[in-house]
Amino acid sequence: MESVEQIIANYGYIAVFLLLTLGIVGLPVPDEVLMMLVGYFTNVGTLNYELAVLFSFGGALVGMTISYFIGYKAGRPFLDKYGKWVGLKEKRMRRVEKWMEKYGSYSLIIGYFIPGVRHITCYFSGIARMDLKQYFLFVAIGSLLWTSVFITIGRLAGVVTL
Repeated sequence: MESVEQIIANYGYIAVFLLLTLGIVGLPVPDEVLMMLVGYFTNVGTLNYELAVLFSFGGALVGMTISYFIGYKAGRPFLDKYGKWVGLKEKRMRRVEKWMEKYGSYSLIIGYFIPGVRHITCYFSGIARMDLKQYFLFVAIGSLLWTSVFITIGRLAGVVTL
């Protein structure tokens, strides 16, 4: 974690944007901890609160977009070939696609707040070929809520520790 602090201290908003983008795509970046650390940095004056939310929102949005297009382009062929090894056979995939049609939009917002789920919902949205306009709308709402909540928690935790 110390290296993440140093990266943010050295590179600021660009580091927040890139780390969050990579974390949302699925690389092992602790997204919630990162957002709370960013919130703490806004408390001590290293980062500006509004800019931190803006760059975090952008990073999450870009990460979610990349995940959607990976699911859209490569997801179905990958699952057709390897899905049986993880329990995602054709019958289950049809159920997942049907569920995504019915609840996918809301799962994008709620899924942000559940570690691991936010990553999967993006890929499955692409696999299920969710309408891109609808996808962007709900991803943007979820991203703004999620980044704002966790940055604010980190900011408030910084007040308590001072």
